[in-house]
Amino acid sequence: MRLLDCGFAALLIVIQSSAFTPLLFAQSPPSPEQFADVLEPLAKAHAGEVAISVRILDEQGQETCHWSYRGDVVMPTASLIKLPVMVEAYRQAESDDAGVVRLSLDRMLVLKEEDKVPGSGVLTDHFTAGMSLSVRDAIRLMIRYSDNTATNMVVDCIGIESTAKTMSKLGFPETQLHSKVFRRDSSVAPDRSERFGLGSTTANDMTELLARLDRGEIVSPAAAKAMLSHLLTCDDEAKLTRELPAECRVAHKTGAVNRSRTAAGIVSFPSGKFAICVLTDKNADTSWSVENAAEKLIGRIARTVYDEVKANSPGTRAEIREPTALTLGATGELVESLQRTLNDRIMAGLSVDGDFGPATGNAVKKFQESKQIAASGVMDEATWTALGDLIDTDMPVPPPELVNSQALPSLPALDPHAVPEFSAKAWIAMDSKSQEILAEHNSRDRLHIASTTKVMTAFLVLELAAADPGILDEIVTFSVRADATIGSTSGVRAGEQLPVGKLLYGLLLPSGNDAAVALAEHFGNRLGATTESGSKGTGIAHEPPNQSPYDQFISAMNARARQLGMHDSHFENPHGLTEPAHRSTALDLARLCHVALQLPYMRKVMGCRQYGVQVQNEYGNRRNLLWENTNRLLAQDGFIGMKTGTTDAAGACLIAVGKHPVNGVAGERETIVVILGASSSEARYIDARNLFSWAWRKP
Repeated sequence: MRLLDCGFAALLIVIQSSAFTPLLFAQSPPSPEQFADVLEPLAKAHAGEVAISVRILDEQGQETCHWSYRGDVVMPTASLIKLPVMVEAYRQAESDDAGVVRLSLDRMLVLKEEDKVPGSGVLTDHFTAGMSLSVRDAIRLMIRYSDNTATNMVVDCIGIESTAKTMSKLGFPETQLHSKVFRRDSSVAPDRSERFGLGSTTANDMTELLARLDRGEIVSPAAAKAMLSHLLTCDDEAKLTRELPAECRVAHKTGAVNRSRTAAGIVSFPSGKFAICVLTDKNADTSWSVENAAEKLIGRIARTVYDEVKANSPGTRAEIREPTALTLGATGELVESLQRTLNDRIMAGLSVDGDFGPATGNAVKKFQESKQIAASGVMDEATWTALGDLIDTDMPVPPPELVNSQALPSLPALDPHAVPEFSAKAWIAMDSKSQEILAEHNSRDRLHIASTTKVMTAFLVLELAAADPGILDEIVTFSVRADATIGSTSGVRAGEQLPVGKLLYGLLLPSGNDAAVALAEHFGNRLGATTESGSKGTGIAHEPPNQSPYDQFISAMNARARQLGMHDSHFENPHGLTEPAHRSTALDLARLCHVALQLPYMRKVMGCRQYGVQVQNEYGNRRNLLWENTNRLLAQDGFIGMKTGTTDAAGACLIAVGKHPVNGVAGERETIVVILGASSSEARYIDARNLFSWAWRKP
C-alpha cells in the first residue's frame, strides 16, 4: 500500500477477499455517452483496428456503467490469452462437484531443453534445463514476465483445449487459446490460428471476465485473490500504466506481436475502479520502441477513462478521510522530509527512505523529549508545530529572498544581421502594438500547442485580478487531482497552500500542469457564473449549472477565445496535455499574446527567470520551492518572455516577445513571435532568433 503525499491524506487501497476496495467511489459514474465523446475520436484516429471495452465497478465489483467500441469484434490476443490460461489453471486446482482436484499448484515441473521457446520471459535465456519450479511459480512467470516457456509448461498441465472449453461455458465462446506459444504445429484450431495467431477474444469478453474475477465468481474468492495478486505484478509499463498516476493499482496482462498490441486489466484508485480492455490489430506502426503508436494509444485510453471516472467522483481533499497523525507504517515524500528534518534537528542519523519504521519512531520520541512533549513516537499536531519548517531535499532550496534577489548573467544581445532559417510547421511575427503581421507561414493551421495553452489560463486569472487586485492574495489549496496531474510540475503537493499571485509563477516558469489544474479548480465557479453581458475578460457560460469548477474554467477559456477572435482555437484543458481537439494557430496565439501584454502582472511573471516561494501545509509546516523559467531566450538581452510548450504531438512550441532599439531609442519596437511544431527545443530557439532578427531589420 502507498501513502499519497497530500499532507496527511492517506489514500489506501486494500484487497478484501478478491476485490480491490478503495475508500471512495464515484457518486454518479460517467455515462456511456461521455466515454463515446472522448474515446471514439482516439480509436478512429489510430492507424489500425481498435476495440475498446470499459466497465465501471462499484465497491463490491458490480458494474455501474458499461461502454464499448467494437466490443464484440473478435481480435487477436497475443499474450493477453495468458490471463484466461491462468483462470483455467486455478479452476483445475479447485475440487469439482465430485471433490476431485485435477491439478495441484504445488506440483513440481522440470524444465527441459525442448520446452524452451523464444520471445518474452526469463526461463529460456537465464535458466538451465533440469531446474524445477512449481506450477504456481510458472503461472507467476507467465503473468509477470509474460514468459513463453513457462506458459507452455502450464498449458501442458491443463491441456490446450481446456481454456477454450471453460471460457465457452462461462459465456465467452470467442475467447480461445489455439496452440502453445511458438508451437503452431500444436494448434487445435488451425483456421483461427491462421487468422488470429496464439489466441482470440473480444474486448467485452475480457472486461466481463475481469469483473467476475474481481467479484470472486469464477473461482473461489481465495483463488481470485491469488490471481489478482499475479496480475498486480505484471511488469509491462508501456501500455495501460504508462500515463496513469501513482495512486492507481493496476492488475493487468498485455500482449504484443508485430501488428497487434493488447492490454486488459482492473484499475483501482481511491475514488473508483474500472475494468478495461483495448485490443489493436493491423497497426501501421509495428516498431518495438516506447513510442509505438498502438501502445501509446492504449495508455492514452486508460488515462482518459481514469480522468472521466475521477471527474465524476467526490475527489476533493475535504471529502477524503484523513488520519490525524503520522505514525508507524506511513510512507512517502512527507516521511522523507520528516526524516531529513529530524537528522538536522537532533542528528538522528536516519536513512531517508520514506518509510516510517521503528527507527523513525524512536527519533520522533527523542525529539519530543527534547521539546518536553509526551514521547509517543507519533507525529501529532503539537510535534509538527514544534518541528517547524521542513527540510525538503538533500540539497536544501535557498530561501525566496535570496533566489529573488539573485542577478543571473546574460548573453550578448541578438545579432540583427543573422540569416533567417525557419524549420517549424507554422510561425508568425507580429508587431505587438499595431498587430501588423510582419511575416507568417502556415499561421492559420490548427495545430497542437502544448503548454502555450497556459497563456490563456494565466490571462483569465489576471483579467479577474485587474478588476479586483485582492484576487492575487487569495489562497489556493492544492487538490489531489492537481497533485496527480502528469507532466511538468510546480512541485506543490496536495493540501499545500500558497497565494494566487505566487502560484502564477509556478504556472508560467516551470510550466506546472498541476498549477494549471489548481487555478482552474479555484476560479472555475467564478468564471462559469459570468455571462456574455459580464465585464470584459470574463468567460461566457452556456454550460449546465452542474458543471464542475474545472469544466467551467475550460468553458470560459473557449468563450474568451471567441471574444478575442481566436476562431480557430479550442481548449480541452488548462495545461496543454495532448487531446485530439485541443488546438490553436500561430495567428490566434499571437492575438492572445497581444492582449495578455496589456496586463502588467503578466509581463512581470513571464519575464522572471527564477522565483522562490514558500508553501505551507495545514499544520503550518513550510518548505521552499525554486521555480526556473523554461524560456531560454530570457538569458539574452532584448527578450522579455512569454511561454514555451513541448509534447510529442505538438513538437517544440514557443511564444516570445522581444524589444529592439530603433533610431537609438531603446525598446521602441516590440515584436511577438510564435513558433509551432519545431523539431526540437533548440530548433524553436533558432527559428525564433532568426525571425526576430529578420523582423527587426525591416524598415
